[in-house]
Amino acid sequence: MKAEKRDHLRTCYRPVAVALTLVFASVAQAIADETANAGAPTAASAPDAEGALPAVRVTAGRVNGSEPERGYQGRRASVATRTDTPLVDVPQAVNVVTSQSIQDRAPDSLAEALETVPGVRMGNTLGGTLDALVKRGFGDNRDNSILRDGLQSVQPRNFTPTTERIEVLKGPASMLYGIQDPGGLINVVTKKPQLERANSVSGFASSYGGGGAQADLTGPIGTSGLAYRFIADHQNVDYWRNFGYNRQDTIAPSLAWYGRDTSVLVQYEHMNYSVPIDRGTIIDTRTGNPVSVSPKERFDENYNISAGRSDALNVRVDRKLSQDWTVHAGYGWNRTYYNDQQARVLTPNFTTGILTRRVDSTQNGVQSTHNFTLNLEGKVTWFGLRNDILTGFDYMRNYRVLADLYRGKNNSTFNMYSPVYGTLPATNTLSPADSDQTDKLIERGAFIQDAIHFGDRWILLGGVRYDDFQELTGKGRPFVVGSTQSDSKFVPHAGLVYKVTPEWSTYASYSESFRPNTSIAAPIGTLPPEQGLAYEIGTKLETNRITGTVALFDIRKKNIQTTQTINGVNFVRNAGHARSRGLEIDVNGQLTDRWSVIASYAATEARYKDDPLVGGNPLPNTPKHEGAFYLARDFGNVGFGPASGRVRAGAGVRVFSSMAVGDGTGKVYQLPWGHVADAFVSWNSHIFGQYIDWQLNARNIFNSTYYTGSCCTGTPFINIGESRQVIVTAKLDF
Repeated sequence: MKAEKRDHLRTCYRPVAVALTLVFASVAQAIADETANAGAPTAASAPDAEGALPAVRVTAGRVNGSEPERGYQGRRASVATRTDTPLVDVPQAVNVVTSQSIQDRAPDSLAEALETVPGVRMGNTLGGTLDALVKRGFGDNRDNSILRDGLQSVQPRNFTPTTERIEVLKGPASMLYGIQDPGGLINVVTKKPQLERANSVSGFASSYGGGGAQADLTGPIGTSGLAYRFIADHQNVDYWRNFGYNRQDTIAPSLAWYGRDTSVLVQYEHMNYSVPIDRGTIIDTRTGNPVSVSPKERFDENYNISAGRSDALNVRVDRKLSQDWTVHAGYGWNRTYYNDQQARVLTPNFTTGILTRRVDSTQNGVQSTHNFTLNLEGKVTWFGLRNDILTGFDYMRNYRVLADLYRGKNNSTFNMYSPVYGTLPATNTLSPADSDQTDKLIERGAFIQDAIHFGDRWILLGGVRYDDFQELTGKGRPFVVGSTQSDSKFVPHAGLVYKVTPEWSTYASYSESFRPNTSIAAPIGTLPPEQGLAYEIGTKLETNRITGTVALFDIRKKNIQTTQTINGVNFVRNAGHARSRGLEIDVNGQLTDRWSVIASYAATEARYKDDPLVGGNPLPNTPKHEGAFYLARDFGNVGFGPASGRVRAGAGVRVFSSMAVGDGTGKVYQLPWGHVADAFVSWNSHIFGQYIDWQLNARNIFNSTYYTGSCCTGTPFINIGESRQVIVTAKLDF
């Protein structure tokens, strides 16, 4: 098995190594050429001479010279077309969570940061240990839908201290990004080195107990266009339920070189983390509601912890070949090692309160991914029509192994109505049959996209991708192959935009997606790849202050993999079809110079179709109705003398309807409606010649009990929303 893996690694890395060698050789020559001309004024220090190439820049808040955001208003997002395109010209719904929104609302996870985005909900996070998002009814953990700077990420926690802004593309995105679910994808845009010096240190304290500190340093190195950034962060906060803590340490250095027609960016991020594995509560099948116990009461033990370390390396090179043509190359590597242990609820007795539990543990788990992309972007005029062309090649290798799995014995001594902890010891019983759970995926794709401009009003966007993949899964000692599959597919995408005015457009689009079906669990029959298609129409508005979108969508997906419980054993099988239809509305930006707004609403009807067991049932973690409304106001300078400072405050509410919970046997329960109110106030003061920002955030002000979703079959687990939390932050800029 080990020799096979080594041969597989050599085969997988060879095309990446060759491509990277070519890219970096050309970059080295470009840097040498530009350094030789260092005496000439650069684009950063002098106006462009006639015929000179414009500077290529990658800086926080600005991409290729554009202004992607202003306050709460997102104006551009590279995730939509893999080019720097105004949102009003994109024939799909795109949402942007701006840096100002992140600063004001102070979320501490990717799901919290996306709470104001319509149609996006938390999925099965495996007890809160990794990111999982449902988009328009589709999606789960490890579904390839989370990117960092345009490259796939397998990091368990993608909302880190390096996050600058977040882009959300709705609908199928396989034409540009390969293997995907049809609901959409998330792109986390990270902070980049700046050519202007900016340093800050900050600290925070939480009402849960504990807090953290951060340093963020950036600036130029000399005058040759070289810049650095260094971010260090420490967090140690008590968990909101009756025991546990969240601990996280991050170090993230990065370097960038901004030349006249070449830019090079190298980023590295290392994180150590230790977080609770919290499966939440369970459904009382007698009443159809969550069991009647305190939301803070846990059904597990103090050792329910996932601890590990993750590393991420991103390299990006942009080379301007001429006024109209640019080549982009990127390489991304992620790796996560982790160990975990958890007391898992197997079966409950709702009359007596006795829970049958078992200790499961994963040791030496690892997941890694290598991504390489090379694409060419250009503008040409054919037959009097402007064509914006993008063509390229992607390579991805994803590798996941759960090496040592331990299984304890069933224990029935815990009473959820009168809990006594410490009655279930940790396990050290290795299960050879469950160990070495392996999933290896290789994907290669080539694509071409063209946006044809018919005058100033019509834009026809079309593209096609050819993609092929190979995947191997299995487990056990000795290793038993569960499935091997390979397939290829052409994936199209088409869209039409009509610009009523330069600020107002209408659009229609058609797109497809695909994703291989694999599972380490026992399959029932063959599992062909999932395939999706979507139709979408909508309208967009982008003024100097406000960005708004109204979208109607119809998504259909077939060959859906689902888990079925038979005699207490979980199997995976195809569940026929699913369909998600809905309406989304979002408005973001400035109402006036002082008032900012975030408003969103989604109505989604998502159900299984054509299946004898779950046909007609709602898809999980998808409320029929959800909405968010936030207002913020700049009050200007308040106070006198040293106590004066700029004050900003805001508040908002999120509301969502009931969500379906399935148990794997066809039964469906409903989680109740939920509502959550948040608020913040910040004060920017200037004391002793230094700028100090003070901010107070209150989340779940009214301490509402609400549920964020569910997972698993047999005994479904219900995720509980966090109780009220107050956070005080201070930041010194220097």
